[in-house]
Amino acid sequence: MDQQKLRSLVFEKTGVKIDIDDPIFALVALNEAVLEEAVGRHIAAIDAASLELTQHARLAGGLPPVADAARKAAPLDATNEPSAAPAAASAGYVPTPPGPVRPIATQSPAITPRELRLLGAAAGIAMLSALIVVGAQAVFSKPPPAPVIEAKALTPEQTLALRNAEKLTKAIEKLEPKARNQLQAELQK
Repeated sequence: MDQQKLRSLVFEKTGVKIDIDDPIFALVALNEAVLEEAVGRHIAAIDAASLELTQHARLAGGLPPVADAARKAAPLDATNEPSAAPAAASAGYVPTPPGPVRPIATQSPAITPRELRLLGAAAGIAMLSALIVVGAQAVFSKPPPAPVIEAKALTPEQTLALRNAEKLTKAIEKLEPKARNQLQAELQK
């Protein structure tokens, strides 16, 4: 425990200056001792549980038996240091070989089913938006005005021909029905 480092840390965090002889350092030392003892107990409990689990796995056939050379080597505890237990009583962990490995695909299809679904959705959305735009344009746009055809002025000859046609029509109406029918038949030929 570096008391100078703790003093500077307390000063930086709180702005309070403490002396090396301050009783708070006794409390820190006590806390360190209690924590070390608790951690040691937990490491021992974890080591015992892992050894028991390894033995059960070996008995069940999940782990291969330990070779003689591995039994002679001192097993490591949770801190990766040789444990205080005798080497014969504890067996080191030997990992099981990995199962068959599936090969990694090096080529993928040009279009996956997911991409195909996304393309279909995009095409549907594009069609729908195009229909909405065309419909809105049809609703909100004004139709073009109808073309206005202006009649040209009639020439004097045309006006004379129309007057003569009116006179002729009146004259035909005054004729006898038999003569009128013959004349209309001749005019339509």
